[in-house]
Amino acid sequence: MAMAAGTVASTGAYLLQFPRTLTALRNSFIPTRSFSKLGFHPLRLRTTAPVRKLQVRAARTDSKGVSLGFRAPHFELQEPLTGKMWTLEDFESYPALLVMFICNHCPFVKHLKKDIVKLSNFYMKKGLAVVAISSNSKATHPQDGPKFMAEEAKLFNYPFPYLYDESQDVARDFGAVCTPEFFLFKKDGRRPFELVYHGQFDDSRPSNNVRVTGRDLSLAIDCVLSGQPISLVQKPSVGCSIKWHPET
Repeated sequence: MAMAAGTVASTGAYLLQFPRTLTALRNSFIPTRSFSKLGFHPLRLRTTAPVRKLQVRAARTDSKGVSLGFRAPHFELQEPLTGKMWTLEDFESYPALLVMFICNHCPFVKHLKKDIVKLSNFYMKKGLAVVAISSNSKATHPQDGPKFMAEEAKLFNYPFPYLYDESQDVARDFGAVCTPEFFLFKKDGRRPFELVYHGQFDDSRPSNNVRVTGRDLSLAIDCVLSGQPISLVQKPSVGCSIKWHPET
């Protein structure tokens, strides 16, 4: 049987030499109308593949295990931004103290950061003392170390001292396990600070569409500053686990 060069004469279907372009492929293999029957266009072959979206999810940890009435433990920590040492005694003259365990990298903290600053500014003018502490290991998370803490405090204009708990002893003393985690203490006269609220900022999370309001924490602070008992249900704060040193 005689054959045309480079073709199978009996079928007229395939080229033995592989085409170098998509257009040549279309002209040699399949009539244009066949592409439309198959449901795709020859020039869109490379663009119709599904696009995979990268989703970064942080491991969630809930605050728990600390009983109301718990007395604020002593601490003495340095503020990287100023170099000043702060202790619990620096806040003894205030009627209430909010201690927040936060860090730089955690998506849950980033989600609330600007609103934490707004809430702190608002209530510090009403007499609330506020302090933030990072206890994350700089060995595993250098972005949470003192140098970057100072930059963060300056960038977001933190109105409260942002202290570094390098030994992680303060986190253990408080029973802190996640970031963000909120401890609200009240003080009656000369009595020690006592825990009255250990719950969430509000219902908003990075993964939901709930607007950030600070409702839960705001209601608790309002009650403390007005001398009223806190009646709302205390939902645990949800965030990233504290990054403990590798050897612990």
